[in-house]
Amino acid sequence: MANKTIDHAFTAQSLTSAASDPTFAGALSFMRRRFTKDLTGADAVVWGIPFDAATSNRPGTRFGPQAIRRASAIFDNDPQYPFQRHLFAEMAVIDYGDCLLDYGNHQDTPAAIERQASAILDSGAFLLTLGGDHYVTWPLLKAHVDRYGPLALVQFDAHQDTWLDDERRIDHGSFVARAARAGLIDPDRSIQIGIRTHAPEDFGIHLLYGHQVEEMSAADIASMIIAHTKGSPAYLTFDIDCLDPAFAPGTGTPVAGGPSSAKILSVLQRLKQLDVRGADVVEVSPPYDHADITAIAGATVAMYMLGLHAERRATAG
Repeated sequence: MANKTIDHAFTAQSLTSAASDPTFAGALSFMRRRFTKDLTGADAVVWGIPFDAATSNRPGTRFGPQAIRRASAIFDNDPQYPFQRHLFAEMAVIDYGDCLLDYGNHQDTPAAIERQASAILDSGAFLLTLGGDHYVTWPLLKAHVDRYGPLALVQFDAHQDTWLDDERRIDHGSFVARAARAGLIDPDRSIQIGIRTHAPEDFGIHLLYGHQVEEMSAADIASMIIAHTKGSPAYLTFDIDCLDPAFAPGTGTPVAGGPSSAKILSVLQRLKQLDVRGADVVEVSPPYDHADITAIAGATVAMYMLGLHAERRATAG
C-alpha cells in the first residue's frame, strides 16, 4: 500500500500521474483526473454542463455529467484499449468540474456556457464537454468558432437537429440549423452519422442514415467521414441516442434501429486523421438508464475522444 493513494482527484501530485483508487471508492472526477479550476499546464480539459431545460421529451440529462464521471472509474488507470498507451502519461488532463448556471433564468444559459467555455479555450487546452442535452452544443460551437474559425461538424446522432426556430428558443432540436445559418459550420464539409428520423431541412449536410450505418463497415464509415471533412478543423459532437436503445436506453429521445456501441467505437478509433478542435458527449439521462449501460457507453466515447487527442498530439510532437 506504500505507493497507493486514495481520492486521486484531489491528492494527485502531477497532472500526468496515474490513479490507484479502487473502482468502488474515491472521488469521482472523470477518469480520476485532478479536480481543479487552475488551467495551468493542462493539455485537455473535461467539463460538465448539467443542463436539460431544452429537452423535448424525457428529462434527466442534467445528471449526465455525474453519471459519466461515475462510470469512468472503471477505466481510470491502465493502458486504454484500443490506444495501447497510458493516456495521461504525456497528456495533462484535468476535470474542470461543471458549468455554473442559474437554474431559474434559462435565457442566460447560452451566454453563460459560451463565456465559460471561451475562458477554458483561451488557455489553449482541448475542451471535452459532458452534457447535458444537445442544446449545449450551440454555445459551445460559438466559443470554438470564435477561437478557430468556422468548423466542419461531425455529428453522431439519431436526429438531424435542424428544426427551425426564432433563434431565441431554448431547444435541443435546432442547434444545427442555427449553426448553419450563422456560418459557424461548413455544411459542405459536415456529416451526420446514424440519422433515423426526418427533419424539414438538411442545409446541405451529408447524412449517413441508420440503415446505411448498419450495412457499412466501421472502416468504410470512418473513411467517409475523413474524406467528407477534407482535412478541415472539425467539432465532434456525440449524442448518445446515436446508439440503439439496446446499448443506450438512458436518453431522452431513443430511436430503435441504431448501431451497436461496438461498431461506433470502432468508427471512432479510426478517426485519427480528423482535425478535432473540440468535442462533446451529450444526452445521457441516468433516470432512464439500467445498470449504468448508457453512462458506461458515454464515458467510453469520452475516453475515446481523449485517446484520439492523445494520439494526434503524439503524431504531431
